[in-house]
Amino acid sequence: MQILSLIWGILAIIGMFIGFLPFLGALNWLNVPFSGIGLAVSIIALITSKKGNKCGSICGIICCSIAIMLGTIRLIIGGGIF
Repeated sequence: MQILSLIWGILAIIGMFIGFLPFLGALNWLNVPFSGIGLAVSIIALITSKKGNKCGSICGIICCSIAIMLGTIRLIIGGGIF
């Protein structure tokens, strides 16, 4: 589950960077909910993991949170959210 959350976070960051390109800002309408689901999966992976290495789920939480925040800011600046 931790590997899934890490991969989800990486895909969210890639989607965020693609959404920053001109004329592709509408991709953030898909990427922000995708990142929100990834954030929930990462939190569940962190809570259910046993003692030991929790790095994958923590990195997933950080990546998804960054993608949500910056994607929302990009939508606000681009006029997607009033």
